[in-house]
Amino acid sequence: MSTPSPSTLPVRRLTLRDVTACADLSENRGWPREEHKWGLLLSAGTGHGIDDPDGGLVSACVVTSYGPYERPELAAIGMVLVAERHARQGIGRRLMHHVLAEAGDTPLTLHATEYGRPLYEELGFKTTGRAEMLRGHFRPSGPAPSVRTRPATAEDLQAILRLDGAVFGTDRTLMITRLPAFADQLRVAENDGEIIGYAAAWPNMDTQVVGPLIARDTETAKALVADLARNTDRPLRTDIDVRHEELLAWLKLQGLESWSFNAVMTYGIPELPGDWSRRFAPLTVAAG
Repeated sequence: MSTPSPSTLPVRRLTLRDVTACADLSENRGWPREEHKWGLLLSAGTGHGIDDPDGGLVSACVVTSYGPYERPELAAIGMVLVAERHARQGIGRRLMHHVLAEAGDTPLTLHATEYGRPLYEELGFKTTGRAEMLRGHFRPSGPAPSVRTRPATAEDLQAILRLDGAVFGTDRTLMITRLPAFADQLRVAENDGEIIGYAAAWPNMDTQVVGPLIARDTETAKALVADLARNTDRPLRTDIDVRHEELLAWLKLQGLESWSFNAVMTYGIPELPGDWSRRFAPLTVAAG
């Protein structure tokens, strides 16, 4: 019996049982395995994949929806991968067409590499911004940020959700409520008893990823990053909206280096909702 062509194989929903297969696919394409992140995305979002008849996955991606369950207001597409031996056969395009059909009229966003951007443009996505990935050991330099931060507690969660909803532009309860268990650190900044910023640091292979990073202003963002860095000996990694030039320059003075750029793309909306001036970094580019 001949082996079916991957172009004819069905797309199915992925579950947490597929974390290892997803990590294997990441590794196949030269990405880190990132099993911890895959677990979060597959629990908070919806995975789509095509099984390889010879074992493992031909392709995979995750869609994370935000807003009311019955009618999401925004969905983020991430971790779009095709196994090396099935590349350049239209499988990624087929998977994306499936995702677009399932999304209906829900606005979409994603972060695209230079390699992936032409496909997304062909599908109708528009570039609306850029993010710069920084990596490196944080080595404090210059005056310390003036804003004080502290570890978040369970009593802070509702205030964090209110702030996050106002800044992100839609409700992310299903994702943000997973942060205390997912992240190694979750910190808040306060002013007169009001939470004016929060940030998490979570393990990703040999780094600590800083994200989300939401703050009233740049000084608050600096304080959150500095205090997260103080409590880890791992290199930091974060993806900063390039419009936050002051924070980017400060992070580079603290020892982080530019690693790569991603295009922030949208479909069905001219730009992302919310307040970009207080949105410094995403939880992960895979979830918007």
